[in-house]
Amino acid sequence: MTERGVVLWIHGGGWRGRASEDGAALAAHGLRVVPATYRFAGEARWPAQLDDVRAAARLARAEADGLPLLVAGDSAGAMLALHLALRGVDRPDDVAGALAYWPPVDPTAADWKRLRAGDDPWADLLGHPPAAGDPATVDATVATHLGNRVPVLLVHGFDDRSVPASQTVGLTDALLAAGHPVHTWVTHGGHALALDRRDLGAVTAAFLDTVLPPA
Repeated sequence: MTERGVVLWIHGGGWRGRASEDGAALAAHGLRVVPATYRFAGEARWPAQLDDVRAAARLARAEADGLPLLVAGDSAGAMLALHLALRGVDRPDDVAGALAYWPPVDPTAADWKRLRAGDDPWADLLGHPPAAGDPATVDATVATHLGNRVPVLLVHGFDDRSVPASQTVGLTDALLAAGHPVHTWVTHGGHALALDRRDLGAVTAAFLDTVLPPA
């Protein structure tokens, strides 16, 4: 298969560890999958993780042979992918698109607080409980960095008990209001769905067809 782009895959794991999903299924869409690593919350506080994936993106771009650079991830990695795409690597417009699977994006949302009370990974990431108006909380909230119009794919299972699907729904509204092309798929299932599941593969392919040259 002809390579259409390079995708930096950012793993999930609640910013505390490494989830098993490695993004390898995206290779079936003509993407060269490059893994990224970053410091966990127990090693460094936000925004060290964004610094780390930016460094990984620079390396991936340098070895991309001129192919478009996309960023993708699941769960906590999807949050980092969104930050990278919306804020850019070195310029606001140097990422071709973001693929975000079941991302946590708003640490102060009421549904998040209800679901993760007593076990909030955002508190580990920030070094303190998230709070409205707190500078670190504001900076880590994805929707505070919209506007560069990068295309975004959002995928979520409506039975997710780790990250409520309303996180994706709310971000969809905000992205559309800010002028971003958005593909959103809220579907059956919980957290950590298989990326090669038929419906996930179809929506991923449809999104890629809008941001990459034909296969």
